[in-house]
Amino acid sequence: MSRLSLALKAAIGVLMVDSIIELSFVSSMVAWLHRTASKGFEFNFDGSTHLLAGKPLNIMVDQGHTSNGAAGTAFVLIGLGGIIALSLRYWSRNVSGGLGSFSRFFYYLWVSVNVPAFLLTTGALAYVFAVTNAHEGQTIDARLAADLNGGPYPSDTWTPQNWFTAVLQLDLVDARDDIQSHLRVMRGWQYNLIPMFIVQLGVTVLALLEFVNWRKQARMPVYGEK
Repeated sequence: MSRLSLALKAAIGVLMVDSIIELSFVSSMVAWLHRTASKGFEFNFDGSTHLLAGKPLNIMVDQGHTSNGAAGTAFVLIGLGGIIALSLRYWSRNVSGGLGSFSRFFYYLWVSVNVPAFLLTTGALAYVFAVTNAHEGQTIDARLAADLNGGPYPSDTWTPQNWFTAVLQLDLVDARDDIQSHLRVMRGWQYNLIPMFIVQLGVTVLALLEFVNWRKQARMPVYGEK
């Protein structure tokens, strides 16, 4: 096994681990939003206790879906698909006929999918940070929130990260520790896109280089590992 092939397989493994972390963080956020945050949070204002809806009226969730899609693509198509493609390529090195052709076609397909999958991760990284940074620094009008009597907060558009950062600025009765914990998870999947981008870039480059190397070896009269 060449160093290039070994590096590719190691990079695929790292990418699969990182994409699972991303999927877990996003799933944890979604579950918490639906099960806990949806019940709302109590806060003190003007000498009284009021209920704040857990989610504002205009909450943006597309960035979470985009990150989830990028991580799922990296894990399934690039990770699992890569394991299958490289295994089939190795198995088909001395196989001819339909099965050998199918194995090589699957490998070609996997190599070609690496580029659009990497572009998806790149787009997710750019989109998530652009949207989150665009809404950074927003605050909740405590008087307006108190007058809503637990209704969804209607002012502004929010990302989950920005909303719960603003919620923590209120005089909460309880749940502060829980919100802070899950806010770290939200920040976690946002910033985890950076190492996922770097690792997937490495996988894409290695896959293309290893493909070129394999094609050169395939033209040699004496065959080694493919």
